[in-house]
Amino acid sequence: MKRFWIASLGLAACALTAQEKVIPLYDGPAPGSEDWTHSERESVSNLWNTRVVFNVSRPTLTWFAPDRARANGTAVIICPGGAFFALSIDSEGRDVARWLAERGVHAFVLKYRLVKCETDDPTREVMTRGPLDAVVAPVVKLAMADGLAAVRHVRDRAAEYGVNPRRIGILGFSAGGTVAASVAYNYDPGSRPDFVAPIYLAYHWTIKDRGVPTDAPPMFIVAASDDQLRLAPHSVELYQDWTRAGHSAELHLYARGGHGFGMRRQNLPSDRWIERFADWLDMNGWMRP
Repeated sequence: MKRFWIASLGLAACALTAQEKVIPLYDGPAPGSEDWTHSERESVSNLWNTRVVFNVSRPTLTWFAPDRARANGTAVIICPGGAFFALSIDSEGRDVARWLAERGVHAFVLKYRLVKCETDDPTREVMTRGPLDAVVAPVVKLAMADGLAAVRHVRDRAAEYGVNPRRIGILGFSAGGTVAASVAYNYDPGSRPDFVAPIYLAYHWTIKDRGVPTDAPPMFIVAASDDQLRLAPHSVELYQDWTRAGHSAELHLYARGGHGFGMRRQNLPSDRWIERFADWLDMNGWMRP
């Protein structure tokens, strides 16, 4: 009986792994960073107390496919945050993807290009590099390009993935929210997301030179008023820009939650932001086949 139980666990683990597929975003080096030679790395012991990925130079999508019986045809591209120095790959990436996949959504975690780190701890390096605006600006453009390429990729291969090409959205946290918002400002017909969800984004880094598009997609926005990085007003500003232009937007601003809560449990109402996101998706018909 014990051997059978262990074997069953092994089969279950294999089945779970089979649901996760890593897909290179580009054929060959990513455009604009062809000369990058550094390699992607992970850190599990750091100031953020979570697994992070850093030194991403070859962007990928990790596909978390839902059970076929539950699949509803909606896809969400997930952009973890980390100040463009790292990606909080679990609580703002894989954990989000698994939650959505369990509810029938095709989830794709995007590893977008980041600032090259000079040390083994990107979380400490963020705090010691001084003002980040000039350091981050060139990489934001590349990360936005990765976000646009991700939407285009999923749409181009929608039939293969079992995705409805008119139900592809992008969600991002903090710097990943900057990526999502930049995509919402700068798409073409093939890379236009059908919905966008920036979560406690850094709006001042968003590339928005072209202004709010006339056919801008609906937007779901979340932040906490006690955000330690004082980014809550950024979400309000984005909401105002979107609604002032006559586009649909929903804003959830929690009193408490801090910055970077993602899928972490803090026993606060902000823990349930993803349920509100699912409600919003359902209201728009994206949770049903």
